[in-house]
Amino acid sequence: MRYAQWVIYIGETFKISDTIVVSWIIMAGLAIASYFLTRNLKKVPTSKVQIFLEFAVGSLRKLVTETMGDKAVKRMPYMIPYIGSLFLFFACSNLIGLLGFRSPTTDVDTTLAWALITFFMIYFAGIKFSGLGYFKGLLEPIPLLLPLNIIGELARPISLTFRPFGNILGGSVIMALVYQFLGWLSGLIPGVSIPFGQLLIPIPLHFYFDLFAGVLQAFIFIMLTMVFVGNATQTD
Repeated sequence: MRYAQWVIYIGETFKISDTIVVSWIIMAGLAIASYFLTRNLKKVPTSKVQIFLEFAVGSLRKLVTETMGDKAVKRMPYMIPYIGSLFLFFACSNLIGLLGFRSPTTDVDTTLAWALITFFMIYFAGIKFSGLGYFKGLLEPIPLLLPLNIIGELARPISLTFRPFGNILGGSVIMALVYQFLGWLSGLIPGVSIPFGQLLIPIPLHFYFDLFAGVLQAFIFIMLTMVFVGNATQTD
């Protein structure tokens, strides 16, 4: 397993890893893109960019509402921009490996932070809709199952942490092994100094591990977040 590498040192104790720096780059890129894409918006869209943005936002609102329910969205309208921002950040974190950066998703600290946000949001929503009575669910169907129910609750952030981490890290490890193998294979051909195999053969693998799997993991994560938070808002 490749651990995070410290690239910025502030004093003797404060260190910043490469995945945090890449996360900052992604956030800055998304902020700059949002600024330029949302300038000069009109009530009646006339540009293709605004039409696409309104379609994307409308589709996101529909997805969140259908998954979490109208009641949850009305009382927690901030879930729509949060889910959209989380998906974009998550997807870009998975795809940035194509540009030669280390994906923040390959650092378990990153996925743990996302999972903890979802974990605490579940209880925030539960208390918001049901008060402290939300915790009575831990005693159901019988109080003797309280320890098992607590273990089940703690399993959520663990599952949310290691699912994307394992999938993206596994893909990056496989691609690294493929490049090493192709480089070694090219070295066996006399008179060939350019590893042509590394230029062509990995392309379909990148489409799967980086594009398909990366976007899929981001979608699965936001769906689980909406389902877990939406279930917490259900009241009798």
